[in-house]
Formats: sequence, C-alpha cells, structure tokens
Amino acid sequence: MYWHKYLVVSLYLWALICSLLPDSSNGLMRIKLRKRDLDLESIKAAAKFEREHKYLGSSSSSDEDIVPLKNYLDAQYFGEISIGSPPQNFTVIFDTGSSNLWVPSAKCYFSIACYFHSRYKSSRSTTYTSIGKSCEINYGSGSISGFLSQDNVQVGDVVVKDQVFIEATREGSLTFLVAKFDGIFGLGFQEISVANVTPVWYNMVQQDLVSEEVFSFWFNRDPSAKMGGELVLGGVDKNHYKGKHTYVPVTKKGYWQIEMGDILVGNQSTGVCEGGCGAIVDSGTSLLAGPTTIVAEINHAIGAKGVVSTECKLVVSQYGDIIWNLLISGVRPDKVCAQLGLCLFNGAEYVSTGIETMVDKENREEGVSAKDPALCTVCEMAVIWAQNQLKQKGTKEKVIHYINELCESLPSPAGESVINCNSISNMPNITFTIGGKSFPITPEQYILKTGEGISSVCISGFSAFDVPPPTGPLWILGDVFMGVYHTVFDYGDLKVGFAEAV
Repeated sequence: MYWHKYLVVSLYLWALICSLLPDSSNGLMRIKLRKRDLDLESIKAAAKFEREHKYLGSSSSSDEDIVPLKNYLDAQYFGEISIGSPPQNFTVIFDTGSSNLWVPSAKCYFSIACYFHSRYKSSRSTTYTSIGKSCEINYGSGSISGFLSQDNVQVGDVVVKDQVFIEATREGSLTFLVAKFDGIFGLGFQEISVANVTPVWYNMVQQDLVSEEVFSFWFNRDPSAKMGGELVLGGVDKNHYKGKHTYVPVTKKGYWQIEMGDILVGNQSTGVCEGGCGAIVDSGTSLLAGPTTIVAEINHAIGAKGVVSTECKLVVSQYGDIIWNLLISGVRPDKVCAQLGLCLFNGAEYVSTGIETMVDKENREEGVSAKDPALCTVCEMAVIWAQNQLKQKGTKEKVIHYINELCESLPSPAGESVINCNSISNMPNITFTIGGKSFPITPEQYILKTGEGISSVCISGFSAFDVPPPTGPLWILGDVFMGVYHTVFDYGDLKVGFAEAV
C-alpha cells in the first residue's frame, strides 16, 4: 500500500542523481574558464607577438623540434586540468593557435618563472612514463625548452590515457613570470605540433571520450561577471548563442585557418580582402590582427593615435599626384608602384633590373633610395587607400589629404593605439565578411579599456600584422571577435562556425 510512495520517492531520487551527473557522462564536457583583466603591458605584449610571430610553420635542427609560439601574456581566458596519478593541478590557456600541451617541470631549476607556478613532479605519479626527447618552443622574445614525458591527463571529468606532453625546464622570458597561468593546452592540428606529438584533443577522440568530434568556445565579455567563459568539448551549449552558426571550411590544416571576405569600416569597403584573405581563428590571443593597410584605415576612422610614418609622408608628398594620375588613366593598382620605380616585380619576387629609371635618378639626386622595401610597402598602401577613395568619387585633393592623414594613423612600433574613451559612441562598426555573411563588431566590443576613472585608458583592439603573398594577407581573429561570436571548431568535418553569443 505504501509502494506508491516509495516509487515516487525513488523516481525523484533517480531524476536528482541524473541531473547531478557530469556532462561527460554523455560525452560532453564543460570546462569553466576564468578571466583576468587586460592591462596596457599585456596589450603591448600582444602587439609584439603579432610583429614577430608570423604563423609560418616550424623548423627543426639536430634533435630539437622548433615551432613558433605566441607571447601568451595577452591571453586572458584560462582553465584547469590535471596530470598524473594522483592528479597534479595546472592552470592552462586553451589555445587553438598551437597544438602541444606543456607545463613547468619540477626539474626547472634555473628559470625563476617556474618557481611562481605549479610544477609537474613525475616522481609522484604512478602512471608516468619517461620519454626524454628534448624540444624547444619559440615565441616572441624568447623560448621555452624542455623534454617530452608521458602521463594521464584529466580534462573535466575524463582521463586521457598515456598523453605525451612537454615538461618545460627553461622559460626564457619574464613573460611567464607574471602570467596567471602555468602552461598551454594546444587545440590546433597535429601538423604544427612540436615533435609531431599527438595533441590531447586527438587522443580524446581516439579514446572515445567525446560523443562528437567538436569543441566550442563561449567567452563572457561582461567584465563584472564571475564566470569568464566556457569551453565545451564534444559539442556545443545552446544557451550560449542564438540563431544558427555560419560554417566555413578549414582551408589549411595546422592552425584553424579559414577564408574571409571584405572588411567594412562603417559602410565603406577597405578593399584589401575583396578577393579573399586567410584568417586564423585563435583563442590564444585577445586581439584582432590584420594587414597594416586596413588597420591604419580603422585607426583613422576611430581616431586612434599611432605613429607618423616618415616614409609614408615622403611617398604622398613626392608621388601622390602621380599615383592619382596613373589610377585614373586605367593603370592596374598592383602595377602603379612598379611604374613609379619604387617596386619591381617579376611575377614571383621583387628584383632590381639594374636600369635607372627617371624616378631612380630623381631619388638619387634627392638622396632617396628607390626600391627601398619600406618605400615600396607604403606606396602599395597608398595605392590601395587611393583606390578605395576613387570608388567613393573623391577629388584628388581630398584623396591625397586622406592618405596623408592615414600616414599619421599607422600602428605604433609598440603596438598600442590610444583613443579618447569619451568618443567610443561616435565610432563606426567594423564588419567582417565570412561565408558570405556580415559579422559586425561595435566600438564597445573592439575597444579595450584598462583602468577605471581618471586612470582609464582606451586602446584599439586592432593590431598590425603583415604576411606577404602567397600566404598573406592574413587576419588573426582572437578573443575580441570570439567574444562577440560563439565559435564552434568541427574537427570531424573540418569547419569553423560562428553565431551571435549570448
């Protein structure tokens, strides 16, 4: 007679237990991400990375495998994993721009940074296997070196068996001394992995620890929120986006590289990526990085103060009228600087003909070196800027004046482009075209603010990053972009998806 009550109670307890089971029981793992505030020094470090790290792959010599690694001081989202049995906990950056897992080693004796972070102690793990192969990872202004080891790695509530990772024994930069994290958890492809080590994500898939070959990021851009974001391994959380994702294929394995279309400042095309640009979707950097030509236009539009380029001013003053005349006469934009004698191109590389043109003679008499790479670069930028203004039917005087102003909006060598915090509401949206769809970013989303009150400083979230053809032009879509758009990395179908984050 009381069995009905017992049945109801049993069903209630069963439902309660199921609700408390971790998502990994269904092949879905949620990794809570913490967030730290950006500061001016971290933004400078990010810009330094974009100047020095060119995403050009890896090289090796002797017994050491070398691959570029960015300066992670700028990364602001991190979570926790553990290594070994019993587990040793580490705070890591989950980074789609690299492929290795590395943490500081207990055998790191001579780098002070190691003593300020958790260190892996192989002697305390019953599942540790020695490998010992030495390796080195290069980043902006230094390198990290160490050796390979093997152990179990716990991510969320699952354990990846026999994972090979790097024990860092030397951290050659003060960057990691002040970092809030211990190591890096790479989520890129094996093609860029040091020593061709199988990435953790690959092993999670091969060991059937996830239900889908998909992982996704949600970054919480609310500075007052306690939860920094979430990395979901094995699927997506529908609560973190609205609408449907726009998917585009991975065009080059290694980094999560996709094809991107035109970029608009307000409603005006910048022109550079109309024919397509490569873009790397990178959770390990907070900035949006792109060709100097476009970044200068964006900086000018938002009132960012960069550095006055002497070479740029020189090209405008000496060749502005000629550039205009060549363009309106129908000369192809990519041939203008060659006709001026500032760039010579044989279809594959810049060369010197040994023949002195009229421009060469004039430059020699005025003490200016023609075919100077710097002059060639700014000439090409000036042509693109002029071409964009011609499309808007600007007069010659207005176009040359505009180009001259852009010369004052080039990103500074230190990378920071300071703006007036009070003018954010008057700035234009910046729109990226991906998969034929527009992805706008508002000023409130692309301006990085550090400090409070009278000590607050506002910095452009755009940094210059130039890669020559055929690899470039190339954009890096970092946390500024991923914070606005929930991002899905589909390893099974080799595609990346974006939807508005909520």
